[in-house]
Amino acid sequence: MAETADRAQLIADGFQQVYVELDWWDGPRAGIVDLDGVPHYFERHEDDAAERLDEYYLWPAEQHLVALERESWLIFVRWNRQYEAGEASVEAHPAHGGVDPRYDELTGLLAPHRRVPSDARRLVASWRFDGGERYRSDGTDCWVRWSPST
Repeated sequence: MAETADRAQLIADGFQQVYVELDWWDGPRAGIVDLDGVPHYFERHEDDAAERLDEYYLWPAEQHLVALERESWLIFVRWNRQYEAGEASVEAHPAHGGVDPRYDELTGLLAPHRRVPSDARRLVASWRFDGGERYRSDGTDCWVRWSPST
């Protein structure tokens, strides 16, 4: 799917770090990344007729929403660190609801903004990984470079 590279090379090659991951299944499915220096939501384009798995919808994310998304992300990262250390269970994952009241509140506030709008751009993703920690406070180990969809 993608190769590992160092951060400096990724930046030089035009890749942007995914700094909030909202969904992962067989690769990045949704999250937040910069596009042309502006935060954007992204979501993988999937339907029964989809011929490729590297097409994504992208739409701008307002700064106040990015701040809320990052707050939610940090709650997840904190749980994941505890989970990896054997100090938290799967049942304690904040997405289960009723575990972390602030996470639940953020999920409700952000849900309408995470839906693909009708004017979203469709772009093709090339993925790389930086070889660092998978989930961290500044984002993930995933980096993406966008190109036009054909």
